[in-house]
Formats: sequence, structure tokens, C-alpha cells
Amino acid sequence: MQIEDLRIYVAVIKAGNFTAAAEQLMLSKQYVSRRIAALEESLGARLLNRNTRKLSVTDNGQLFAQHAQRILDDVQEAELAVSGRRQVLRGSFRLSVPMSFGISHLSPYIAEFLSQHPCIQFQVELADRHVDMVGEGFDMAIRIGTLPDSSLIAKRLGEFRRVICASPAYLQGAGAPREPEDLLHHLCLRYGRESKTGWELFQGDTRKVLAVQGPMVSNNGEMLRDAAVAGLGMILLPEFIVAPALARGELVTVLDDWHPASLHLNALYPQHRQRSEINRVFMTFLQAKLAGK
Repeated sequence: MQIEDLRIYVAVIKAGNFTAAAEQLMLSKQYVSRRIAALEESLGARLLNRNTRKLSVTDNGQLFAQHAQRILDDVQEAELAVSGRRQVLRGSFRLSVPMSFGISHLSPYIAEFLSQHPCIQFQVELADRHVDMVGEGFDMAIRIGTLPDSSLIAKRLGEFRRVICASPAYLQGAGAPREPEDLLHHLCLRYGRESKTGWELFQGDTRKVLAVQGPMVSNNGEMLRDAAVAGLGMILLPEFIVAPALARGELVTVLDDWHPASLHLNALYPQHRQRSEINRVFMTFLQAKLAGK
């Protein structure tokens, strides 16, 4: 397998057929076809399905294309590093971001970053799931909260305060809690793993963990916020998710003397991407934008 084979394969995938790829690469169609066949033989797997009318990519072919593009990007970065031509960033960059945070905070920053570096092909997945960064070909993931043990590299970007709040209508009917233990008698709308771990609150050196219950569990903070605004119960969420509703009076905070632990904001990336110039520049950009958030 040679770097040229990877370039040819990626060009075929992007062009959709051998003829167009050959024209772009200024090679013969026969040569392109032979190189793809040799690549499949060396891998022991079929990458493309061929018929007289169209070309389709197999599942193995899709996976190999992601890794091939990443290798080509790394080679290009190495060439730029040696030649000293770093002022123009090129290549692909795949980013995973939590949905609510991505929409409320990162969306304008990503647009600004792309305007500064228009030669980068940016792919952003908004999802609250923990992606398989290596297996799915992600360059970086932005995560909020406790990080699981892994081989990924983590860089702190900031932290977010959390609050407990409910709608005025709910509090009028159920009453406002005066002590943390009062939450055990309220309907509590819980985020993700809090359905198992409970709500953890602090006052100075005092810590209390409460096994709250309620009618709804979700892995999306905006859905829980909207349910709380509708009067369905109390929520414990990052302030950036509920701030607009608090400002409009649709929600009000409770137990202000007790504080949930703040959530850490981190950027994660695989070890093989730590020398990536795009990773480095984007990380520096985010740290500057999120300072003090």
C-alpha cells in the first residue's frame, strides 16, 4: 500500500466514479482501476461495488475512506511543518459537541473559526452520546462533566455553574423546598445518570446526596428545561441552558444556599492527533473564546 493509492481511493470516493477521479488526478482510468484493485487485494477486503452504471462504497470502504483521509491530512501537515508554510490550514476536521452547548455557545465560534480558515473541511456532530473517537474518526470531542478513564488526551476549557429551578406555577402548587431533604417530596426531572446517582449538593464542607424521583429522565437538557417550564417538576441543570427561561421569569431558582458541583468543560482528542496543527489552532481559539465562561 502506498500514499498514492490512498490519494487515488479518496479521489474516487469524492468523484463517484473512476473516470472523473482519473481526470482530476490526470491519470488514465485503467491505471486508477488497477490501483484500486491492488489496494483491495492488499487489504483483503472489497472497498467498492462496481457495476455498469454506478459505483457504491461498502461498509469497509466507508471506514477505510475515513482513515485514508486522516492519513492524507497528517502527511499534508508534515509537509507543511517541514516547508514552514503553516499560515494556511488545510484538511478535514471532525468534531463532536453536546447538542445544547453546541447550539447555545459553540455555533457562532465555529462559524468564526471557519471564516478565518476557509480551507478546512469541518464536520460537526451535535449529540449527547459519547462517541468512539478512534473508531468513528473524530479529531476532537467537547465534553461537559466527569470524564471516564481512557487513553484520550483531555484539555480543560472552563467550567459551568449549575442551578436548581422550577416554574412559578409548580412552586405555587407544590411549595418551594427549604432544605435539601424537601426535594425527596418533589417531582424532579433528572438528567442522564442522575436517575441512578441522585442529586449531589454542597454547602461549605457539607455534602448531601438525594435520591430524587420524578416523571422524566432525559439525556437532553433543553427537553428537561421545557418540561420544567411546563410545570412538570424541578430541574438541576447548567446555568447556560436555563438562563433565558430564568431571565423571562419562566423558571426561578430554589435552595440558593446549596450548590451543585460545577461541571468541567473539556476538549478530548486521540493521542495520534496531538501533533495536528488544526487541533492545536482550534484548541487555542476555543480557550480564548471560552475564557471566563
